[in-house]
Amino acid sequence: MSRSVRASPGRPPRTDRAEIEQAAFGLFAVHGFDGTTLDMIAGEVGVGRRTLFGYFASKNDIPWGDFAASLASFRTILADQPTDEPLWSSVHRGVVAFNDFDEAVMPLHRQRMQLILSTPTLQAHSVLQYGAWRRVIVDHVADRTGTSAGDPLPQAVGHVSLALSISAYDQWLADGSVRLTTYLEEAMTHLRNYLRI
Repeated sequence: MSRSVRASPGRPPRTDRAEIEQAAFGLFAVHGFDGTTLDMIAGEVGVGRRTLFGYFASKNDIPWGDFAASLASFRTILADQPTDEPLWSSVHRGVVAFNDFDEAVMPLHRQRMQLILSTPTLQAHSVLQYGAWRRVIVDHVADRTGTSAGDPLPQAVGHVSLALSISAYDQWLADGSVRLTTYLEEAMTHLRNYLRI
């Protein structure tokens, strides 16, 4: 059942990011990501394409939600980690905390990540998003170690953390009976084992 917004004559249609996402994911489930157009999403919400572009730069951005706000939250989480704990622990705890969602939103988050990780046409765009996600960790590590973001250690921690996180998501998507944070706790432990920081 669709949730369309119909505007009264003379009044602009009202919508928000969450409503656009809900409509888009409903259409993705029926038509697939590639089979869903922006016009279909706009029609489902009851707005014009221009309104969609006010929230998302492209269809590829919709599965990522408000990614800029998410990254800002991630930076805050890492910055709030105790400075007297080992660096590996601050990154470990930060990644787990960033991915610790309320149960009420987990079905949508699962759908979101399944789409991102399994849709070939999203992969090129995802590389850019993953780069931005890694940069949050890189900056944190550089700040904590007094190094440059381009130095080997921050870059290594960023890349390894992303790989470990994706491996945890792969496990969670294959078996949702275990909490996502449980998989992440286990995966991120390897940051200490391999990097010894």
